[in-house]
Amino acid sequence: MIRYSRQISLPEIGEGGQEKLHKARVLIVGAGGLGSPAALYLAGAGVGTIGLADDDTVGISNLQRQVLYTENEVGQLKVHCAAQRLRALNGNIEVNVYPFRLNRENARRLIADYDIVVDGCDNFSTRYLISDSCSALHKPYVYGAIQGFEGQVSVFCYGDRPRTYRDLFPDETATLQMPAPDNSVIGVTPAVVGSVEASETLKLICGYGEVLAGKLWTVDLRTMQSFVLLL
Repeated sequence: MIRYSRQISLPEIGEGGQEKLHKARVLIVGAGGLGSPAALYLAGAGVGTIGLADDDTVGISNLQRQVLYTENEVGQLKVHCAAQRLRALNGNIEVNVYPFRLNRENARRLIADYDIVVDGCDNFSTRYLISDSCSALHKPYVYGAIQGFEGQVSVFCYGDRPRTYRDLFPDETATLQMPAPDNSVIGVTPAVVGSVEASETLKLICGYGEVLAGKLWTVDLRTMQSFVLLL
């Protein structure tokens, strides 16, 4: 109780909310720039089971923004390094690792074992796959994306009129044919956006606040302009 006392004292959380966090199962797809802050804050908050799906290894260029990792871990699988870090942060949680990419053969089977999916990936095709799988399984999908100084967050597959990734990008063929997004980014952009994803996840679990379902939150860190658009 001491560990979580600062959030249990919030009326939106309380002991009941903390128990919900302990029982929650959250899958994070992608353990990179967005997955790093999301995983750290969900582990710190006491989410009982966190799954990490990623087939990549730690690279030196990751360290500018992927705060889960250290120089000593370059070349190692991200999910194993991330799990070790999260367990060191909170020994009361379970961390499951999946050192592979989501595909059409494994996505639904993996997602079915979790309550919520958090987007830490960096490509359109995986996001379509997550969204379609979550829609079929009636699982909330916390979406996030970044580029440069800008980011956006939404919650798909949730609420009375659930939206999906296809409502944001309806033409999958045209979207997948688009040039790969510029991977330039300042490290604080995924920190902010990944933290907002974690915040939306906590709201979903504990049942407080207004979830970004049917809405798209955007931010430009150069100007601090922020908007919420209806989908």
